[in-house]
Amino acid sequence: MEETIIIFDFGSQYTQLIARRVREQNIYCEIYPFNKFSDFVSEKYLSTNNIKGIILSGSPFSVNDANSPQPNLKLLPTTVPVLGICYGAQLLVHQFGGKVSPSKYREYGRAELVIEQNENNLFANVEQNSHVWMSHGDSIVQLPENFAPLAKTKDIPFASFQMRDTQIFGLQFHPEVTHSDYGSNMLSNFLNTICLCNNSWTSASFINQTVSELKQKIGNDNVVLGLSGGVDSTVAAVLLHRAIGKNLYCIFVDNGLLRKNEFEHVLETYKTLGLNIKGVDAKTDFYNSLKNLSDPELKRKAIGKTFIDVFDREAKLLSNVKWLAQGTIYPDVIESISVNGPSVTIKSHHNVGGLPDKMDLKVVEPLRVLFKDEVRRIGKELGIPEELLGRHPFPGPGLAIRILGEVTEEKIKILQDADEIFITTLINENLYNQVWQAGVIFLPVQSVGVMGDERTYENAVALRAVVSNDGMTADWCKLPYDVLGKISNEIINKVKGINRVVYDISSKPPATIEWE
Repeated sequence: MEETIIIFDFGSQYTQLIARRVREQNIYCEIYPFNKFSDFVSEKYLSTNNIKGIILSGSPFSVNDANSPQPNLKLLPTTVPVLGICYGAQLLVHQFGGKVSPSKYREYGRAELVIEQNENNLFANVEQNSHVWMSHGDSIVQLPENFAPLAKTKDIPFASFQMRDTQIFGLQFHPEVTHSDYGSNMLSNFLNTICLCNNSWTSASFINQTVSELKQKIGNDNVVLGLSGGVDSTVAAVLLHRAIGKNLYCIFVDNGLLRKNEFEHVLETYKTLGLNIKGVDAKTDFYNSLKNLSDPELKRKAIGKTFIDVFDREAKLLSNVKWLAQGTIYPDVIESISVNGPSVTIKSHHNVGGLPDKMDLKVVEPLRVLFKDEVRRIGKELGIPEELLGRHPFPGPGLAIRILGEVTEEKIKILQDADEIFITTLINENLYNQVWQAGVIFLPVQSVGVMGDERTYENAVALRAVVSNDGMTADWCKLPYDVLGKISNEIINKVKGINRVVYDISSKPPATIEWE
């Protein structure tokens, strides 16, 4: 059984970052909401599931708030190492008899760390007076009797501590962020020296273990999978193909809302991977479902329902199908068990609601423990071409939510032509891989223009390009002006129906990446 670190989430914006830092060490970890704490800390559970350590995350709450997360940390066994970060550290102090009080000044930003116990394993290879990142409104002002101070800063007397005679530690700062100079060293010390992890969770080990589990789970049953052309469904398909071969049936639906020539190009690439795949032209079904719809939520629902109908129709032509495979990844799973309670729905383009029930199928999700960057690494290990792995994220509803207002075939064609110019130019200018996501938005406005000696009154489009690590936050991309000028000029000259191009310089938050 794979060795595991458990991370309990108290609502911190950094919880997923902690998980990513752990996995960067080739150590498997799982995130659970704080309200599941008592279910996972019994001696029996920890020992039988090969749990090597526990991390308590930060939180937007104060431990003194009446409604703050307060699982009983006295249930923590002393046999498993524990690291409390920020709120997690303060909660340890609060519940074991120390004192946490509001800071005189809210401590946010860099601070110099003064290590008082240099010989402690947590601070091996950490330089004295290095910078750490603070982000809290409370401070630990008094440690419990059986806690020993390990480090301080100019303003904080207890920046780190250890419970005596245990492997329970606390850090009042955030080692997971890059602003903490030696944060990765501290996490590595905790994971490797203190928890004694063996760093065995690699792409190759994940593939071998998952293929073995899929063979055992599925047996000789048939599996159906809806491919989208995106990274997640592609990697899921190749992983399943390695496990069950021709028992995997892939369906790639052309909803008429893909990029220009994308259906034909991606379908051919899939066939070179040896997948058992059927392409389905369902453009007319989707166009009919979108008639007279302008509200983005109604468009999404119409597309989702039509996809279910088309997919169900095609799947019924297959025999002995017992499983529905989906490309669900870990952020979707985390969202569904968040500290705020289960979310109403998982994103539709990852997990199409309604399909399993309608088709009476069991669900298999081979990527459900992976982050997006890990999915790409697994794909590379599986030999999937970079042209598929390196593709920008693309919304499940496709171009329908990049056409503000009603969707028509004419608008789709105009948008596809403009989008092809945008993406092709990014590739030719060696900018594509520097951008997380890019696309053209068809605006519901027309503007006056002049072409030759003629006055025009045609459509305006917006270019959108962002940089991001995971899509949760994003900055608008500072593309070179000459490249933007070239794109604008080519779109206006070559795409009939467009006479104005603008560039979206909004970041997320407050804006979203897509406009709808």
